[in-house]
Amino acid sequence: MLNVVAIMGRLVADPQLRQTNTGKNVASFRIACDRGRKDANGQFQADFFDVVAWDRSAEFVCRYFQKGSLIAIDGRLQSRNYQDKNGNNRTAIEIVASNINFAAPKSQNPAASGMGAPAYGNPAPAPAEYARPAAQPAAPAYSAGSNDDFALIEDEGDLPF
Repeated sequence: MLNVVAIMGRLVADPQLRQTNTGKNVASFRIACDRGRKDANGQFQADFFDVVAWDRSAEFVCRYFQKGSLIAIDGRLQSRNYQDKNGNNRTAIEIVASNINFAAPKSQNPAASGMGAPAYGNPAPAPAEYARPAAQPAAPAYSAGSNDDFALIEDEGDLPF
């Protein structure tokens, strides 16, 4: 069966890193994904998805992402059953991340502010070598050519296959 999810959104809160009884790292977090349209009041709508990352992916997301970071995830959907505090049976559906990637430049990542990069919303000034585009070689010139390349081919209406 096919079970593939690819999603991009912003973290609603900082990811939480925990360890299982066997010592495996697991991170859980929630992302907000814009629906791309407005409701009747003119407000943008968003969906919220729970995500679980394991092992090195869990360490990666906890180290480099924080609330507001734009993140791209691919993985699979998983459902699990549990009982809440009142003893009611519940079902949780979450995305189990296979790959986690940055979806915004470093200058727009809130987590980067602690590593010497500018804070979120304050883009870094462009380095001198990026200020002007490098000289590009001229595009090859194409002649109009003749229309003989597209001449009508006479046939008898029979298909060759």
